[in-house]
Amino acid sequence: MATTKKKSYDGFTAAERDAMKEHAKDLKSKEDPAEAQTAKIAAMADGDREIAERLNELILQAVPELTPKLWYGMPGWAKDGKLICFFQDAAKFKYRYATLGFSDKAQIDEGDMWATSYALTKLTPALEKQIVTLVKKAVG
Repeated sequence: MATTKKKSYDGFTAAERDAMKEHAKDLKSKEDPAEAQTAKIAAMADGDREIAERLNELILQAVPELTPKLWYGMPGWAKDGKLICFFQDAAKFKYRYATLGFSDKAQIDEGDMWATSYALTKLTPALEKQIVTLVKKAVG
């Protein structure tokens, strides 16, 4: 009788485990969240770094009640300490594009189904306007 060897799998990729470690580190950090976010953005690849820098400018200018925050090692923006939205660079989980995502605290619900993240390849003035509108809606 042939035996089958079970493959060991813990359910998380190495990148996911690294993100969880980063989240634990973020929670314990005494570093200023804005400075930590700036450093995280500075370490990104060129295209994603420019998008993240511009998103940070747009979000903080349009919705000043949001504050910078790191979330699982990604730049995020929070209201009263609760994450509203975040930017995931393409390299984070080896995706082909970056994303702007929203947490369950974001007030973007529409009907029975709605998008919680959006792929970003570049920012245009029209797209920036859409993002500002969406983030404002998310804050409520």
